[in-house]
Amino acid sequence: MNKSTITIDVFLDVNKIPEKISWKASDKNADMAHIAKAMSVAFWDGTDKTALSIDLWSKDMMVDEMADFYYQILMTMADTFHRATQYQDMSDDMKKFAKAFFEKFREKQIQEQSK
Repeated sequence: MNKSTITIDVFLDVNKIPEKISWKASDKNADMAHIAKAMSVAFWDGTDKTALSIDLWSKDMMVDEMADFYYQILMTMADTFHRATQYQDMSDDMKKFAKAFFEKFREKQIQEQSK
């Protein structure tokens, strides 16, 4: 059995707010850390039938970057769901939601800028 290790380092300011997030994986340029402004990690507990998640973002993450991040996560989740279930219709519904979410965000940004 092969093993891969993912290491995540979160650097906090004095108020325990993330300033920097870095990660590296043992099977991907193990010596080089990758910098991220945000992360979202989820685990499924099969015994309790619950999802456990860790969601962090650094204080320099911009609102428009957060919207892009969530749009891409939702699209990836739709693709993953399709690969796992072969339910194309439900995957398409998730992607429609993701697109509507992102369009609504852009409209909100335009409204706020015109104030």
